[in-house]
Amino acid sequence: MAEIDENVTVWTTDDGVPIRLVWRSTRYRVTDTPTVWSDVCAWWRPFGEQHYGVGSLPREIGGWRFQGTDDSGATHVFDVHHDDARRRWQLVRIFD
Repeated sequence: MAEIDENVTVWTTDDGVPIRLVWRSTRYRVTDTPTVWSDVCAWWRPFGEQHYGVGSLPREIGGWRFQGTDDSGATHVFDVHHDDARRRWQLVRIFD
């Protein structure tokens, strides 16, 4: 697993589910069912987990994990996050 902080391009369905990704000029098709990971809602963070406990905080989609395969057959598992403030996708982790 490699920790990464790079901008990527992600295409999604109308429901926001990733279907394609371009990373370092290579196109990857999503070849499994993407898994959503959640994060504490940004508007709730100022109240802190110490007061309410992690399990009771409002959650939102934090990002997606999915397997992507390029045209040559090379496959990776990608963790991506959409940065709403900057209006772009970021690659967080990649698993080979």
